[in-house]
Amino acid sequence: QVHLVESGGGLVQPGGSLRLSCAASGMIVSINAMAWYRQAPGKQRELVANKTSGGSTNYADSVKGRFTISRDNDKNTVYLQMNNLKPEDTAIYYCNIDGRDFYTYTIRNYWGQGTQVTVPS
Repeated sequence: QVHLVESGGGLVQPGGSLRLSCAASGMIVSINAMAWYRQAPGKQRELVANKTSGGSTNYADSVKGRFTISRDNDKNTVYLQMNNLKPEDTAIYYCNIDGRDFYTYTIRNYWGQGTQVTVPS
């Protein structure tokens, strides 16, 4: 079953903006913590941004000041707003969520399927 559906990826010129969306299914009652990861070709997956259950927000140094992680509770969706994009941002982006399961009421971790972001040189 698909629990997280990502969208919003694509090709954007350097300096442009893009907003990634990650929609949680009805199986997830609420979101406790959320994060965005990315994996560039030939590189390991890295943490881009995350928001903890306590409300603190963290960003990788490479994206600090350019990216913003947020969520819409009504839509049960998390976002990654990406501004001033650079070629180095080219990667597959994955959302990751700690959410409360509808059936068990326990916190579970979910991954999105990934969405490609391409910023040409």
